[in-house]
Amino acid sequence: MESPQPQQQQQQGPKKRGRKPKPKEEKEQQQQQSASKMKEGKKAHQPSVDEKYTQWKSLVPVLYDWLANHNLVWPSLSCRWGPQLEQATYKNRQRLYLSEQTDGSVPNTLVIANCEVVKPRVAAAEHISQFNEEARSPFVKKYKTIIHPGEVNRIRELPQSSRIVATHTDSPDVLIWDVEAQPNRHAVLGATHSRPDLILTGHQDNAEFALAMCPTEPYVLSGGKDKSVVLWSIQDHITTMATDPTKSPGSGGSIIKQNKPGEGNDKAADGPSLGPRGVFCGHEDTVEDVTFCPSSAQEFCSVGDDSCLILWDARVGTGPTVKVEKAHNADLHCVDWNPHDDNLILTGSADHTVRMFDRRNLTSNGIGSPIYKFEGHKAAVLCVQWSPDKSSVFGSSAEDGLLNIWDYDKVGKKVERASRSPSAPAGLFFQHAGHRDKVVDFHWNASDPWTVVSVSDDCDTTGGGGTLQIWRTSDLIYRPEEEVLAELEKFKSHVISCATKA
Repeated sequence: MESPQPQQQQQQGPKKRGRKPKPKEEKEQQQQQSASKMKEGKKAHQPSVDEKYTQWKSLVPVLYDWLANHNLVWPSLSCRWGPQLEQATYKNRQRLYLSEQTDGSVPNTLVIANCEVVKPRVAAAEHISQFNEEARSPFVKKYKTIIHPGEVNRIRELPQSSRIVATHTDSPDVLIWDVEAQPNRHAVLGATHSRPDLILTGHQDNAEFALAMCPTEPYVLSGGKDKSVVLWSIQDHITTMATDPTKSPGSGGSIIKQNKPGEGNDKAADGPSLGPRGVFCGHEDTVEDVTFCPSSAQEFCSVGDDSCLILWDARVGTGPTVKVEKAHNADLHCVDWNPHDDNLILTGSADHTVRMFDRRNLTSNGIGSPIYKFEGHKAAVLCVQWSPDKSSVFGSSAEDGLLNIWDYDKVGKKVERASRSPSAPAGLFFQHAGHRDKVVDFHWNASDPWTVVSVSDDCDTTGGGGTLQIWRTSDLIYRPEEEVLAELEKFKSHVISCATKA
């Protein structure tokens, strides 16, 4: 296939959240600096990354119902669940989207994988911790490779169609892909790029990370270095009803309208393009993340390097509906809107904190007034996401290598104060410590409750590559305490009964 010609990326300085593979000389220099820092810090007796990891791995059989570890040759900056394909007795098969961010020796790729998700209480405890960190998981199989024009910074799936995903790269465009219609490619040096099914134009500068799909309409939202938030509707390009349940993955027929040569599109040779429905201005620095209101396709919010959280309403105009100044004390990296309660919004920042805002009372004396500040990370927070399984639960991942699971219902309650250690942050009830470097993305699985996929960029600790982990905590951790105690009593009675009969 011919290579597409999306708008050329703007040549600028490195990203503030820079995660590009580092040249070998730079890696060696960093490793030397890191070694000297470790020598200086030895007197503090802080456990090393490897020591913490070894301790975590020894607890895997106790903490997890299931865990799969998948070594990545190249880092992936994003990971997302796709549609569930098959349900079986002991496991389900599901699509998984990730990427390969290379150093240029081979092309960057968007990877579509098939993942076998083991059902609860099936995996043997003694087996789930017996994995080799350098090996690929037998539960993750590559299904298709798309040669991507530039590195993949962000992947988002379209809820209205199980076969459409959007990607962000280092360019002003958003690329739309029909992953079932796209041919499988062999990623070798010199191979031409795969051709996007649709190119969304409208940014005036690179748009690298901020990307969202609307849960109720086929709308796409993006933010970029041009300080703007851009909204598109791909409705005009849909030829098959995206909500038609008969259109399962692989059933044939792209939902993206392909223009005939020379028909109303000057870029026909490069694939169809689409201009925006609206460009929204109000930020004073790069927009880092965006998200839709779960109950309205016309309402959305954004966060940026200007430390602002902004709420927008497309029905009102292209200016902010509410602008929250100083939502954090540093750049904001991520935002998510509660799917169960659309008054609650989460933000994560370079100030190491996660904050929860109520849209009915966002500010106090002109600056951000969160309901609560969650302080459990020791580095910049990169990703926040509400759980689809419980309205008060959410996750946060950070550059400290941790993925924290929080429950704001437990903040300040007597039960929590009694059960957690005095040093544990309020609301924190689980800490996934299986990554040894910054956790750049994670995604709750809407088809398999309490199941998470997470990915780390391991350039700083191992000099390259990444780690993908798919995991589910033991249900003894998240189930109500009275329910767990009742089950233990039932088990105890059963054991006594068997002993008596014997």
